[in-house]
Amino acid sequence: MPGRSWFVAAGDKQEGPYSEDEFRDLIARGAVRADTYVWADGMQDWKYAGDIPGLLSGGVAPPAIPRPGASVPSANGDPSGGSFSLNIGIWEMLGRALVFVIGFLLVIPAPWVAASFYGWIVSRIHVPQRGYLGFSGKPLDIWYVFVGLALMTYIGLVGVPYLEYLLFPVQAYLSWLTVRWLTANITSEGRPLQLGFDGSPWIYIGWYLLMAVSFITIIGWAWVVVYWMRWICANISGTHRAISFNATGLEVLWRTLVFSIGSVLIIPIPWVMSWYTRWYVSQFSAEERLA
Repeated sequence: MPGRSWFVAAGDKQEGPYSEDEFRDLIARGAVRADTYVWADGMQDWKYAGDIPGLLSGGVAPPAIPRPGASVPSANGDPSGGSFSLNIGIWEMLGRALVFVIGFLLVIPAPWVAASFYGWIVSRIHVPQRGYLGFSGKPLDIWYVFVGLALMTYIGLVGVPYLEYLLFPVQAYLSWLTVRWLTANITSEGRPLQLGFDGSPWIYIGWYLLMAVSFITIIGWAWVVVYWMRWICANISGTHRAISFNATGLEVLWRTLVFSIGSVLIIPIPWVMSWYTRWYVSQFSAEERLA
């Protein structure tokens, strides 16, 4: 579409409009790269420049060499997969997280704040060769799960000895139901992806318990997180591409410690929360399954 106007995302702001010639000049000068969000007349949503066929062809520098564990482009030049990315604003993330926490403390609003928060975060996830995801889950789909999880935040106030330990498997089971609900309601371009989570609830509860016990080791929980996430990914069905979690235990450990220290200092919370969440999502990737 010659003559259309282009806009370029710079942080949380947009720049433009640029004419076709001006936009091509930005590409030639390296101001627009494969990981730059762009939008033009006729496009439904913002996209990475590298995801628009033919846009960066013609003398543009090649993308960065993939790090170990990332997908490798196929012989015909079409990428077979790649890491997810998350497009969120620092203050929007903080605001929504606060609403989420307050909603759970009030118990009754829990299903609504949970559905809103999860729907928002999923809609900000970009998957290579798929674009931005969507979410169709409704607050009343599993309202009892979120009400149950919210009530469990008050277990310590009941005063019954060991009650929180007795209800721990119940909490794990509610978490398993949440993962199933989230997976089943992921959409793309308004259409359900028909994904499913086939992991056994008993194994999930086992991971949940192992996670709690691993805190005794001080650092072992980070490796439990890694292998738990990989188990969850391995049990996602309905996609021709394999979902994987690429972080190492050491990476999870030091980043979580930085996040925790920043949260204790209060002032850095918006920045460390956004930084940590972006990084965590980027550790998931979609790659063609091996035959």
